[in-house]
Amino acid sequence: MARRRFIVWNAATAALTAAPTAVTTGTSIKTMLQIKPTTTIAVIEWGYSFSVLPTAVVNCELVTTGTVNATVTAFASGDVGKYDDSVGAASAISLGTTASGFTSTAEGSVTATRLLAGRLEWAQSFSQQFPLDREPGVAANDILRIRMTTATAINALCYVVYEE
Repeated sequence: MARRRFIVWNAATAALTAAPTAVTTGTSIKTMLQIKPTTTIAVIEWGYSFSVLPTAVVNCELVTTGTVNATVTAFASGDVGKYDDSVGAASAISLGTTASGFTSTAEGSVTATRLLAGRLEWAQSFSQQFPLDREPGVAANDILRIRMTTATAINALCYVVYEE
């Protein structure tokens, strides 16, 4: 069976009647998007854009935090988009405020991370695709996050394309 690909954004996207709303980074470390897989996943692509050009550097990172989660706004099942097979089965990621979602209100007590990708960003947008068969993997029940830190809050829209 072929692997299936999905896309999630740091916004509710199930019933959009307008463009997704960008979310503020705040001025301390903040999880902008979080995924808790129930099976191993591979990150195919990630990226972000800011509503304006940053006036202070934005530290953007794609990390895993083991089993330590942030408290987030949970994705609805319709927010997890089928990327290449619109009639296939739904994603197997866990949904919930301590599982998969966006815009953290509490970071949790992170004791270790695995940095998969990162940038000190001054530009308004960025995306990165990983070469085939060289995608970072995330083990079942590990937490994948896009986190941002900056001295001047800015609105950001970010996404992850992953494969199960």
